[in-house]
Amino acid sequence: MTLRILSAAATVALLAGAAQADYSLTILHTNDFHARFEPISKYDSGCSQEDNAAGMCFGGSARLVSALEEAKARAGTYILVDGGDQFQGTLFYTYYKGKVAAEMMNRMGYDAMTVGNHEFDDGPEVLRGFVDAVDFPILMSNADISGEPFLRDAIRKSVVIERGGERLGLIGLTPQDTDELASPGPNVVFTDPAGAVQAEVDKLTAEGVTKIIVLSHSGYAMDKRLAAQTTGVDVIVGGHTNTYLSNVADGAEGPYPTMVGDTAIVQAYAYGKFLGELTVTFDGGGKVIAATGEPLIMDAAVAEDAPTKARIAELAVPLEEIRQKVVAEAAAPIEGSREICRTQECPMGNLVADAMLDRVRAQGIQIAIQNGGGLRASIDAGPVTMGEVLTVLPFQNTLSTFQVSGQTVLDALENGFGQVEEGAGRFPQVAGLKVVWNPAAGPGARVVGVQVAEGDGFVPLDPAATYGVVSNNYVRNGGDGYKMFVEAENVYDFGPDLADVMAAYLAAGESYKPFTGGRITAR
Repeated sequence: MTLRILSAAATVALLAGAAQADYSLTILHTNDFHARFEPISKYDSGCSQEDNAAGMCFGGSARLVSALEEAKARAGTYILVDGGDQFQGTLFYTYYKGKVAAEMMNRMGYDAMTVGNHEFDDGPEVLRGFVDAVDFPILMSNADISGEPFLRDAIRKSVVIERGGERLGLIGLTPQDTDELASPGPNVVFTDPAGAVQAEVDKLTAEGVTKIIVLSHSGYAMDKRLAAQTTGVDVIVGGHTNTYLSNVADGAEGPYPTMVGDTAIVQAYAYGKFLGELTVTFDGGGKVIAATGEPLIMDAAVAEDAPTKARIAELAVPLEEIRQKVVAEAAAPIEGSREICRTQECPMGNLVADAMLDRVRAQGIQIAIQNGGGLRASIDAGPVTMGEVLTVLPFQNTLSTFQVSGQTVLDALENGFGQVEEGAGRFPQVAGLKVVWNPAAGPGARVVGVQVAEGDGFVPLDPAATYGVVSNNYVRNGGDGYKMFVEAENVYDFGPDLADVMAAYLAAGESYKPFTGGRITAR
């Protein structure tokens, strides 16, 4: 009898051990939301109430709230996390800064978020206000913030949370070149991603944490490198490159999840158009033994939560007068997607560069250079509102004029073509130039030939000559790697807001006809 009792007890213990060995967790995630609290069109810009009612819109906070309620109900054990860049993108951010993002994320019940580069757009003080307003930790492992008084006691490298009786280690990661992409100020020093993450993994592992998730705002390519260069990372929830991963959709950049060794990598495009839903099963040692899921599209099939919709409408009231003003007419859709404008000449890039050059040509300016990453949306055909213009150009950048040598222009173009494979925002959209480049060549040696407009034609760019250039103040001050412009001569960084320049240019003409015309040619 005793043996039988012991045997039964042992069997119960073994069954309990087996039950503990496999732990299932659903990771719900978003990234690169960029203040799209209202539904968006297929162009990722504003969508009218009429189109939304007709089922033509996507996303918006009200849909996310509904989708999250359903996802949490079916998940059992779950966490909700964000891969960064809640800030910037619409008038909601321009007017409220991070306050609406904090309110909506608290409403949805996020567990953690990493710092995106755009969280630094208005400096550490605005980021600190956001950190203080949210009910969850903000994470960033690869930055020394000890010298920045607004942040040093506010942001953590990692955090441990409990779910379903298990401890989960969450680590934050932001782009190493955030000092080039935003305005973190001189007191924040960004460091190597792999080294920073590994240090936190080692720390968490020493504390007995075996399930580790990195919230990475560093891009899909970097996330794959990070998985290969570190040990102990189970899941990477990505952002920054607006990458769509899927197992069923045509045009996806990779599978969902993308596995690198035993590390599962996910990302869910951007702008709240998808809700990522990954279910991960860990064995008793914390190793991932299964990872399955698919981003859920936030289309008209997802009902909008009525209280959230009403709250967003209330917050939108002060913005209506600004954004409903019609400033022009577009004869056809104006393509401004990141996939196009960060890899080739694009219609929106031509429009913005032309508007910039037109504004200051009388000052002897010959060349316009606009970073493709500064173009944040397309515009559909028909009436163009100021709200749409501000969605394309949300950063409140000002027009900058300056003089540099032809060699500096060449250096700038090489920088612009230097990270095309990564979808970097430095890709140049130009006016007053014709550029031929070779994508197959290595970075720094891709410019094949450059001509500058002169009279009714084009002549070869002279490296020794001096040229007048117009750009935005972000690029002129070294943003997106354009550090060669920092020492320019006859600098004026305080021109009109770039959105106002574009709106005035559109308003001055008839119905605008978007175009591309061989300004940038790949050989």
